Amino acid sequence: MATLQEITDRVKQAVGTDSGLGKSLKFDLKGDGFIHIDGGEVSNDDKPADLTMTISLADLLEMGQGKLDATMAFMSGRLKLSDMGLAMSLQPKMSALFAKMA
Repeated sequence: MATLQEITDRVKQAVGTDSGLGKSLKFDLKGDGFIHIDGGEVSNDDKPADLTMTISLADLLEMGQGKLDATMAFMSGRLKLSDMGLAMSLQPKMSALFAKMA
């Protein structure tokens, strides 16, 4: 399985100079660390974000590979969202970002 650093590097490549999200996003990887995206900045800092997605590193990898659907992950409790409305509005942009990470 990929390490936090490898995933962070993939996210940095996918984000480039601007994530295109227009909001900050944090992945809380349930004890395996954090990935914080704000514009073109990607870090492993546990900073406040407009949207926090709590998901295991393994499940994040599966989502990035298209093996785990975000809706199914949410419905089954494998994905928790701090703001459902914001997550829904960002979903197309996040899908595009995940596609670049694959």
